[in-house]
Amino acid sequence: MTTATVSRWDRFRESFFWYSFKRDKVAIASFIVLLSMVLSAIFAPLLAPTDPYDLAQINIMNSELPPVGMNGADEAFPLGTDAQGRDMLSTILYGTRVSLMIGFGAVLLQAVLGILFGLLAGYLGGKVDSVLMRIADVQLSFSTLMVAIIVGAVFKASFGNLMFGEIAIYMLIFIIGVAEWPQIARTVRASVLAEKKKEYVDAAKVMGFGTGRIMFRHILPNTLSPIFVIATVQIANAIISEAALSFLGLGMPETQPSLGSLIKSGFDYIQSGSWWITLIPGLVLVVLVLVINLLGDWLRDVMNPRLYKG
Repeated sequence: MTTATVSRWDRFRESFFWYSFKRDKVAIASFIVLLSMVLSAIFAPLLAPTDPYDLAQINIMNSELPPVGMNGADEAFPLGTDAQGRDMLSTILYGTRVSLMIGFGAVLLQAVLGILFGLLAGYLGGKVDSVLMRIADVQLSFSTLMVAIIVGAVFKASFGNLMFGEIAIYMLIFIIGVAEWPQIARTVRASVLAEKKKEYVDAAKVMGFGTGRIMFRHILPNTLSPIFVIATVQIANAIISEAALSFLGLGMPETQPSLGSLIKSGFDYIQSGSWWITLIPGLVLVVLVLVINLLGDWLRDVMNPRLYKG
């Protein structure tokens, strides 16, 4: 370990961020749970007993086996199986990975669009600001889910079920990302309006720096704190939106399970007694969204010392 690395680590340990984190037990527990779920999803091919995408490993005779501890359970399937005979543990690991990919991908797209439009609107002002913010106002007047349902239905009708299934994950990232960019754009615009009046911006103009350099290299770094907070919460919202779309049949197909499509696939079997097909993925989804929101709340407080009561 180099001296520079040690120095950076020492500065991090002495920072208010680390001090706040180690004193907040809820944040620590949420981070541990989230990290465990993310690592489990990343290494799903190594951890999952079977590959739910491989039809050769699926036996329909094993369908609707209950979790271990119930009558008729098979120890080879600790969380039971679904109606297709797939191991529930494997499908949840793979499904969590798909849901996280959509959540992070959609928020990345939101951040790119929101930061770009927010910077342009806040720094340039005038007609650019009016046009971009009116577009954001129009989009905000519709619920995110409604926009996603309309766009998803159009895509599915245009490409057909087979083609849509192959590009579903990219379409969901695009649909959810485009539907939510105004939240970040408005926040960035407000921060830029405050930052562009400061002396360092005037100094950059006097030195002859171009508009792009001033926006992206000088103003943007000073507006990142609220973006991190919003992005954390938006990941949870994107995962919920994906689950809702999948439950409505406009999301991931059952052959490529996400948490939403797993909940949908087992919904018809609840009254027949196979409650675990829906309940277990539903609980995983609740825990995933809960820990992300708890971390988002903690991050919001840390980024705003006036709110932090640690």
